[in-house]
Amino acid sequence: MHDNEPLSCMGLPLNLPSPVSHLDSALLRSKNITLHIKRDDLIHPVIQGNKWRKLKYNLKHAKHQQQNTLLTFGGAFSNHIHATAAAGYCFGFKTIGIIRGEVKAPLNPTLQDATDWGMQLHYVSRSDYRHKHEPAFIDALHKQFGDFYLIPEGGSNAEAIQGCREIIDELDEDYDVICAATGTGATLAGIILASNNKSRVIGFPVLKNARFLYTDIAQHLQQTTGNRFDNWHLQLDYHCGGYAKVTADLIEFISSFKQQFAITIEPVYTGKMLYGLFDLIQKDHFEAGSKILAIHSGGLQGLRGYG
Repeated sequence: MHDNEPLSCMGLPLNLPSPVSHLDSALLRSKNITLHIKRDDLIHPVIQGNKWRKLKYNLKHAKHQQQNTLLTFGGAFSNHIHATAAAGYCFGFKTIGIIRGEVKAPLNPTLQDATDWGMQLHYVSRSDYRHKHEPAFIDALHKQFGDFYLIPEGGSNAEAIQGCREIIDELDEDYDVICAATGTGATLAGIILASNNKSRVIGFPVLKNARFLYTDIAQHLQQTTGNRFDNWHLQLDYHCGGYAKVTADLIEFISSFKQQFAITIEPVYTGKMLYGLFDLIQKDHFEAGSKILAIHSGGLQGLRGYG
C-alpha cells in the first residue's frame, strides 16, 4: 500500500476522495441553511466510511512493521470487525477477531461475512472483554495466537485519527459547521484537528451517558498535537436510548430522508446524527445563512440487523 498506488478491494476501486452532495428541501430553504453531505458511504460497498479512514494508516503501519496478522475487537454486529476482515482479505493480512459474548449459531450476516473473508473468530465473555486494554490480557492473546498487529476496538488510535483528518483535507471549500456521528471519538478528533479552528465541529454521540467523550476526545487532541481546541462540542440528546437502540421517530426519519434525498442511512450512526441535525435546524439552533457539512460515515452493512 503506497500513497500513489490505486487501491481496490474485491475487484472494485476505492472511490477517493469521496464526493460531496448538496441537499435541498423546503425546511432548509425556509431556515436559509446550506447543507452538504460528504458521502463516505460511497468509498466502497464494503470498506466504507470512517471504517476505511481508520484502517488506512493502520494497514500501512502493519505493512511497515512486516506484520501479516491483524487482531482486533468488537461485538457480534461490529462494523469494524466486518471492515477489518474485508481489508485483510483484500490487502493480504490474516485477521483475528476477538468477539464479545458467546458463540451463536448460525452466524449473523456480519460474522458470516468475516469468516468468509478468512477472519478467525475467538469469543470471550463480556466480563473478560472489559480487560481488553490491559497488558496481561494482550499478553495472553500473544501466547495463544503468536505475533500480530493490534488494532483497538472501533479501530480508534493515532493512525485512525490521521486517516480521519483526510475527511476534511479532501474538501474544496470551507464550512461554518461540520457534523458527525460519534462512537469512540476518534473520527471527531480527526475532523477537529483538520478543521484547524476554522469550523465549528459538532459530534452526535450514539451512546447513552456519553459525557465521558469530552475527556476522551480532548485526550486524543492533546496527545496528537499538544494543543487545545475550543471549536467543538457534543449534542448528547440524540442517542435514541443508547447504542444501536432506535425509536419510531428515528425510523420514520430515516425512511423519509431516503425518499426525499435518495440517500440510504442507517440507525446506529449517521441516521442519529442527521436526525439530530435536522431537529436542531427546525429549532433555529443555527444562524440563518449558515453553511453546514454532515459526514455520512457509512456502516450500511449494519442495516441487515434491522430487517
